[in-house]
Amino acid sequence: MAKEELLTMEGFIEEVLPDGRFAVLLDNGHRIIAYTAGKMRKFRIRTVVGDRVHVEMTPYDLSKGRIVFRERTPGQAGPGARRSGFRR
Repeated sequence: MAKEELLTMEGFIEEVLPDGRFAVLLDNGHRIIAYTAGKMRKFRIRTVVGDRVHVEMTPYDLSKGRIVFRERTPGQAGPGARRSGFRR
């Protein structure tokens, strides 16, 4: 049997909840509870309120999802930006 296709939706983070979860408001107006994908945790990609994200959801439970991508927002520091005065 083939694995079911995941639905990918876009939205923005509305609220940070305890235990590594987020309240995400999707573009279609629905509010879901989502957690951060393992790769995002591994590479320490931080998500804060107001970030645009891509969320994967299973067709069986449309109230929960997994955040798989955070879109870059203009004005944020890039990967090369470091604290001034930092020495190794």
